[in-house]
Amino acid sequence: MSTPAGRFAPSPSGDLHIGNLRTAVLAWLFARATDRGFLIRMEDLDRVRPGADVRQLDDLKALGLDWDEPLIRQSDRLDAYRAVVAEMVDAGTTFECFCTRREILDAPSAPHAPQGAYPGTCRDLTEAERNRRRAERPAAIRLRADIASFTVHDVLHGEFTGDVDDFVLVRNDGTPAYNLAVVVDDAASGIDQVVRGDDLLSSAPRQAYLATLLGHRPPEYAHVPMVLSERGTRLAKRDGAVTLTDLAAHGVDAAAALSSIARSLGMAAPSEPVTLETMARRFDPAALPREPWVFVPPE
Repeated sequence: MSTPAGRFAPSPSGDLHIGNLRTAVLAWLFARATDRGFLIRMEDLDRVRPGADVRQLDDLKALGLDWDEPLIRQSDRLDAYRAVVAEMVDAGTTFECFCTRREILDAPSAPHAPQGAYPGTCRDLTEAERNRRRAERPAAIRLRADIASFTVHDVLHGEFTGDVDDFVLVRNDGTPAYNLAVVVDDAASGIDQVVRGDDLLSSAPRQAYLATLLGHRPPEYAHVPMVLSERGTRLAKRDGAVTLTDLAAHGVDAAAALSSIARSLGMAAPSEPVTLETMARRFDPAALPREPWVFVPPE
């Protein structure tokens, strides 16, 4: 059995910004404070920029983060995803879907269903109808959900109930979908603690339900507040000096960036330099802020 662990799972599509790094620090603190292992997983099934993974790992090391081997890459695990989907297809818990995004958005939805929820168009097609649609476009594979909602426990948010629809497991180009890959990977790696941005809280019920369906215990969740720009929008690279490389060009080194993260979490006094070890001694999940951090880049 794998050692219980937490994880940080970036997509190597570019350099990590201060918000990504703050989440990584929190994931490390949660794991180490509970004597868990800590793993890095590159979610590289799409949107990969050459060299971004190396720069991301270098930035994490610059902050003082360490992790356990091996480094996991989703692109190395395609056979594992295919095997899980094949078992689900055989069990009758999936169906082929030929809908485009536009067709889903334009289709009438069930009462009280969230916007964009799958309306069930292809759920009960006949074999003849499926054969006709296969000739028109490749099929995605969707979960045949037998519930409408699922409840998870979050360390920061308490009990959270979210919608579960017939979400995509495999896209119509054959790429495993995010919700499938993370569940399969977490279970295979012994991940029983997931710390990530609270923009993903609504995904947790779907993923926890899928984990349960596959015979796995859902992880403990901690969805932490986002980092926002001065405009109140989700922080992005276009917001100025937000990566370690850009901050360094403005005289803010990795140690100063870490101390800024610590202050945003209430773990450092104004102007106090701190190390990751200091943050680990001061870490208390109950004392973490619940509101977003507005980051103002240096000019």
